[in-house]
Amino acid sequence: MHIETLAVHAGRRADPATGAVAPPISLSTTFERAPDGEYPLGFSYSREGNPNRRSLEECLAALEGGTEALAFPSGMAAVNAIIQGLEPGDHIIAPDDVYYGVRKVIGEVFGKWRLDVSYTDMTDLEAVNAGIRPNTRLVWVETPSNPLLKITDLPAIAAIARRANAISVCDGTFAPPVLQRPLEWGIDMVVHSTTKYIGGHSDAMGGVLITKFQNYLFERARKSQQSGGAVPSPFDCWLILRGVDTLPCRVRVQSESAGRIAAFLKRHEAVEAVHYPGMADHPGHPVAVRQMAGFGGMVSMQVRGTREMAIRVGAKVRIFTRATSLGGTHSLIEHRASIEGPDTRTPQNLLRVSVGLENTEDLIGDLEQALK
Repeated sequence: MHIETLAVHAGRRADPATGAVAPPISLSTTFERAPDGEYPLGFSYSREGNPNRRSLEECLAALEGGTEALAFPSGMAAVNAIIQGLEPGDHIIAPDDVYYGVRKVIGEVFGKWRLDVSYTDMTDLEAVNAGIRPNTRLVWVETPSNPLLKITDLPAIAAIARRANAISVCDGTFAPPVLQRPLEWGIDMVVHSTTKYIGGHSDAMGGVLITKFQNYLFERARKSQQSGGAVPSPFDCWLILRGVDTLPCRVRVQSESAGRIAAFLKRHEAVEAVHYPGMADHPGHPVAVRQMAGFGGMVSMQVRGTREMAIRVGAKVRIFTRATSLGGTHSLIEHRASIEGPDTRTPQNLLRVSVGLENTEDLIGDLEQALK
């Protein structure tokens, strides 16, 4: 089935009790056993399984072309479960501009693990290949990256990881399966913050890990989910699954609008640089054309001038909302460096824009008056 059909039907069944087309919310924390002590309907305790979570996991696995998915209460909970599955002394290769929260998990949450990590320019395949070690167990990819929107060659990275007998994981939060399906390019697992595009309405927090084949890191993540208690609520699962219905439509509109906004910003004299993989002069554009069905709704711009100038531009918007997060129906703008703290690698004059569903001309007009 095509992605639009999967988005509406995968993981859903008419309720056998009532015939309801929209799935009911199963809030029960426990489920009745049969007289023989078995669980004939497949559920025993909500931490180990819930009807809403099962529906969401089945849907997201189908969207990505995976065999199985694990839903988590946040994207970072999914990241945490993956890293926790590594052994002390294991080596990780990760992007040098990886999402700053991933750095915190590796270096702070699991600092006592003594994990060995190499932060590498993932667009430089020779550097990635040279960084492989005998103890490399995980190759982490983020494409497009946050917030510079660098593009990584997925099949090339997957091949490098496979030769090293390492597991490759792609953070696809900026490019949901409407735009990019990393498993089709040989990547072993995909992680998303479903809080963003997949949920799509800025009203439910969640994360998901999807695998193509069974592997030990996925099984250890399952233990973190079920035994460690890293599970989303039934209502959050219901909200995120409802958001998936419109995912293809939302993302395509946002991508088209983002492309027009990026072109406007590229021409503006107050803008020093624009980062958007849909632009022909973007370094990763040829790779993006090959492995993406669209270029996404995220745009980053560097305002000509200082950090203070960028913050002033952000302060003047009227339609955009100054807020963290992305992928929802509201357009957001944020000065990333001030969020990421003193160790950030993000340029101080950079503003990250998440394009929502407002009229494109209205959004361009808002940015134009803010940049004056």
